[in-house]
Amino acid sequence: MTPLRIGLAALLLLLLSTPLLAEKPNDALALTGVTTGRVVFDINTTQAGKLSLYLQVIRETHADLQRQGVTPEMVLAFRGKAVTLVTADRQHQELTEYEDLDRVAEQIKELQGLGARMEGCSIATRLYGVDNQTLLPGITPVGNTFVSLIGYQARGYALIPIY
Repeated sequence: MTPLRIGLAALLLLLLSTPLLAEKPNDALALTGVTTGRVVFDINTTQAGKLSLYLQVIRETHADLQRQGVTPEMVLAFRGKAVTLVTADRQHQELTEYEDLDRVAEQIKELQGLGARMEGCSIATRLYGVDNQTLLPGITPVGNTFVSLIGYQARGYALIPIY
């Protein structure tokens, strides 16, 4: 066995024995008796990179719920300047954000494929000059996301703010 192969084998063995690859802890105490995880994410971030990071965490949250036997019911409500990050019209964005915006569009498509519903606030689209018709596919314009948030919370959805 060559020194390179020995080194790679040792590295692999080290990685496999570290806590990084250990089984992820569970949330059994918090999820006792919970069969459905209803959550509405109140998204009002202004940075594409930050939105992409949070969408990744939302995807992981979906997987974590499923892994622990809980059916996720997720709604993503985009409001404020966040509506400028979920539109096909990029006139409000810098060229330096296009890569993050592409990633956001793919993540949104993936979450929709998992059953997440998406809403865009028409008050925000009006304020920020975004045509509702240019919202990314699957993002439904609603009259007022504050009203949506009230409705979802009244129906038992947990509210998670993302600013």
